[in-house]
Amino acid sequence: MGQLLVEGGEPQRNLERAARMIAEAAERGCDLVLLPETLDFAWTHPSALTEAQPIPGAFSNRLCEEAIKHNIYICAGLTEKLNGRNYNTALLINPEGEILVKYHKINLLSVEQPFYSVGQTLNVVDTPLGKIGVNVCADNYIDGLAIGHTLARMGAEFILAPASWTVDYSITEEHDPYQEKWVRPFSILAQLYNVAVVSTTSVGYIVGGPYEGKKSIGCSLAIDASGIRAQGTFNEFAGELVIAEVPRPIRKEQGTAIGEMLKRKGYQFDQLPRSQA
Repeated sequence: MGQLLVEGGEPQRNLERAARMIAEAAERGCDLVLLPETLDFAWTHPSALTEAQPIPGAFSNRLCEEAIKHNIYICAGLTEKLNGRNYNTALLINPEGEILVKYHKINLLSVEQPFYSVGQTLNVVDTPLGKIGVNVCADNYIDGLAIGHTLARMGAEFILAPASWTVDYSITEEHDPYQEKWVRPFSILAQLYNVAVVSTTSVGYIVGGPYEGKKSIGCSLAIDASGIRAQGTFNEFAGELVIAEVPRPIRKEQGTAIGEMLKRKGYQFDQLPRSQA
């Protein structure tokens, strides 16, 4: 989990920093490095509206080159210009420099909807590391957890999520706002389906855009059915590589057998919320 300082409107500096993080991950024996959401321009930075690049394109090509150079899988977030629209995009790149997954964020916050269009596809890919699904940040909110449920139904053993978790400047690690916001939804997916959920967030103060003055604070997470495997430092200055050793989950159930497993665990399929029942 490469907690990266991401500077608003500074794609070249951000990509150089990402390249150094990728090199460090490879040197330390990582099979895969997970980098933050929209690491090119930073989340909701206005410059992305006019300067976003296509994929494949200059920024994604740089990440593909680094994957080849260091013989490592890379999952990272970029801003993509496609057919006149921008997307909050996550890529999974193999060590041969091939883009295996290109995913567009679906559960967009209201504040980011002027910047990005809603994604329309989900995908899970087979790799030597396991079956990997990709989503982005708020896709793992409780109210967006259907996305993770679907990836798990599609056979994902690992769900990777580039992120940019932001808080007000006054929030510090003592407030620990992440138990309900992140640990809980990750744990729901992990324990229901025996998947591992891993998310890396950026660090640094937000400059420009609707969240200017807030901060991204690290606290990246790797969670599986056994609990928290690794957690990054909660601090806006905590640019660091966090090593997580996550064993490949064993998932035997497919199709309707997954539903039968969930029923045994007490999961309810056939009840409306009480207010609508």
